Amino acid sequence: MRGFRKVTSLLAVSTSVLALGLGASALAQSATAIPGVVAAGVTPELVRDNFENTEGPVGAPDGSLYFSDTNGNLTYHMDLAGKFEVVRRDTTRANGIAFTRNGEMVWADGDGPRLSIGKPGGPVTQLTDGFIDGRKFIQPNDLIADDKGGIYFTDPGPRPVVSGRPTWVGYIPPGSKFAVILDKEDPRPNGITLTPDGKTLIVDNTIGNFVFAYDVQADGTVKNKRNYVQLHDIKAGEESGADGMGMDRDGRLYVTTVRGIQIFDKTAKYLGTIKVPRQPSNVAFAGPDKHVLYISARQGLYRIRLEAQGPDRLGK
Repeated sequence: MRGFRKVTSLLAVSTSVLALGLGASALAQSATAIPGVVAAGVTPELVRDNFENTEGPVGAPDGSLYFSDTNGNLTYHMDLAGKFEVVRRDTTRANGIAFTRNGEMVWADGDGPRLSIGKPGGPVTQLTDGFIDGRKFIQPNDLIADDKGGIYFTDPGPRPVVSGRPTWVGYIPPGSKFAVILDKEDPRPNGITLTPDGKTLIVDNTIGNFVFAYDVQADGTVKNKRNYVQLHDIKAGEESGADGMGMDRDGRLYVTTVRGIQIFDKTAKYLGTIKVPRQPSNVAFAGPDKHVLYISARQGLYRIRLEAQGPDRLGK
């Protein structure tokens, strides 16, 4: 059992100081308006640099932000004043983070390999037995909770991709410690999210150009897998790098890729791409009004003010 350790970062700085550290590469980028999403000329700004590998951001109920540093085996909290605090150590490469309906946090501990759960400020325990279909988890990556108390997650395994090695999209039903397989045919499932109404599960594929959708059933299982959106500007033979995803209140989908954050409306129409100085790995809406999109991107944490608003639910 691992507990949270709250250690205020010596590198905590105010929002105004962070803005002064904005990288030239971010300032130099041009931005075209995406109607309803982002105004013309607005680009991501660097919040803080020099992490080992940022991942898994998730907004808290008060608008603050939690995120992972996978290589540092740390979970950070950034409050509304811009102060950073380490709230969990020794995470065994925790990646995605989600909030349950009860306000607990769940982590995809990549090198556990397991899913862990705990209240902020309290002990952290193992959520599952770490097996699915009789096999040990390989390297859980991302996850999201539904409004019933179930957990959807992806387990693509580590790099490099090995032919024949299993991958899973899984689900842990409410109150259960046992995961069930939803899909084992996604070549490399990574980012995972739910539409605002909870009726559609969306999962991407890091090495492919399509993002998949599934109809969620009453028991949390899914059916009717289909291609939902096709990612743009991916060269022939190139991996899309499709990674973490987010949804806004109007059902628009935000997919992190090698080209930036690609945005699609609820009819799957491509709207545009938000360029980021580093390749993004995940996104989350936060701030008191959920109009700020935070972006984990390699050694940096970025943010951009949007016209769009995050979903009306706890977490992502």
